[in-house]
Order: sequence, then structure tokens, then C-alpha cells
Amino acid sequence: MRWATYSSPDGTTRTGVVERELIYGLDSTRPLVELLADAGSLAEAGAHARQNPREQVEWNSVTIHSPLQPPSLRDSMCFHEHIRNCRGGGEIDPRHSLYPAFYISNPAAVVGPHDDVPISPGCEKFDYELEVAAVIGKPGTNIAPADANEHIIGYTMYCDWSARDLQMDEMQLGLGPAKGKDSATTLGPVLITADELEPVRSGKGFDLTMTASINGEQISKGNWSTIDWSFDDVVAYTSRGTTLRTGDVLGSGTVGRGCLYEHSLTAPDTFRGWLKPGDEVLLEVEKIGQLRQKVTPSLPVHRLSSGH
Repeated sequence: MRWATYSSPDGTTRTGVVERELIYGLDSTRPLVELLADAGSLAEAGAHARQNPREQVEWNSVTIHSPLQPPSLRDSMCFHEHIRNCRGGGEIDPRHSLYPAFYISNPAAVVGPHDDVPISPGCEKFDYELEVAAVIGKPGTNIAPADANEHIIGYTMYCDWSARDLQMDEMQLGLGPAKGKDSATTLGPVLITADELEPVRSGKGFDLTMTASINGEQISKGNWSTIDWSFDDVVAYTSRGTTLRTGDVLGSGTVGRGCLYEHSLTAPDTFRGWLKPGDEVLLEVEKIGQLRQKVTPSLPVHRLSSGH
């Protein structure tokens, strides 16, 4: 099933099952995250919505929100092609082959698949990142890779909008990504249940094309199947010594060539430049859908006592 969260014509925010261009709304206004812990209950709610929906609305007639507001966000580095490209084609640290490194992001920054995205204050090198993400259903602690599948309820798209100049400055201080990744993370447009993708499982991922376009021009193209760390390993590593909760989102990291930063290093002569106000960014993953968002001007920078 494909699940969405949307603004109902009655003024409420509702969860519904998506089929073709229709959303079948649930009777309840419970958020999707409250339905995810039990796959059986989620399937039952979906079947009831299709048979006896509170309403049927056309996809394009309502505002679509992030499918869920996650308790936490972690973003891993699962595509080694992306890492190599970010080093200008050079060798990557061998530790990337030992574990799927990740950083912890900001749940308060989650936005919907069609929301405008302001440039981060003080940023002159604004970027998208084309990713997918696993969503946790059944919570767990110290999960083994062999048991990870029973904890993944489904998948969605993930874009951690990136202020590259701020990010690089922070990382030169020996810090992980922080303010450079703090402005917006897009999830959506739907959560697709894990069973829906099994027929296209390939390698450590799924045979699904991932593309990014800016103002109608395709900039990035990759495939989920080129991933170097499976979500089984990501679940195991991120849960090591801690607990993953229902609704937690685990990003894959950027697919190879799936951001402007890679293009700026691997093809500087043809680099189109960074995102500017007015740019429309369209990210797409087969079976999951599209994120279509407009880049807008930043909020003002309020200077610190240092003048920075």
C-alpha cells in the first residue's frame, strides 16, 4: 500500500491510502505514525479505507504533507559512488566499508513534498540530495541484520537540503554536519509498504530509477540497486546499543551523482551553479513518486556577537 498525509476539504489533516490518483481517507484523524507499529493493523486500516472511506479526494486537489512527523532522523552514507565523487573521484576512507556512517538530523525541519524550501540563512551554495529512506514500524534495540526486515514498515523519499559552504566550514572544525543540514529535510510524497517493493529487489537495494531535475533539466540519474549498504545493515548499525522507535526515519545518503556538490567536483567546466531563489527542483524515485519544490529566498541572518 501507498500511504499519504493530506489536508482534507473538511479542514482536518488526515491519513489515506493512495491508489492511482485517488486518496481514500481514513475515518480517524490519527497520524500515520500511530498506525505503523503493527503491520497487520496498518493493512487492516488500509483495507477498511478502500472499502469504506470517509472520503475520496483527487491527489492534485489537496495539499500533500510529509507522510509522517518522525521522532528522529538519521542519515547514512550508503552509496560509495557519492562519497568518491565528493572526493573528486579519489579513494574513500576504508572505514566506509566497515560500517554505514550516519549523522543525526532535525525532525523539526521536516517539510512536505511540495512545500517551498528557503535557502539556509547565510548560504551561497545551496544543494539538494536525492535519497531514499526506511521507516521503522516495530521498535527494537540492538537489532541483528537478519532481523531488520521485520522492523522496516516501509520506505519513502528523503532530501536533506544542504548549505554546502556552511557544512564545509563546520567539517573543517572537525564537526559532523550540523547547521549546514539544519534548514529542511523533505519526506514523501508517500510511505510505500515494504512488501510493495519486494518484486524489484536487486543487489542490496531495489531496481528503481532515481532522478533529479532543476527547472525541467535532468541533472542527476541513479538507481537504488547501486547502494553499497543495505537497510538491513543500516537498521542493525543505527540500533546498536540504542533503540529505534516507531516512525524513526533512516536515510540512505545520496545516490551517486545525486547532488550538485558532486557535479561541481567531477565536471566543474559544465557545472550549472548552485540553487537560487525561483529554481524548481523535481526529485523522483520509481514507485514512490515525486518531490516537486520551489527554492525561495533565505530568512535574514541575525549576526552573533562575533559579527558572524
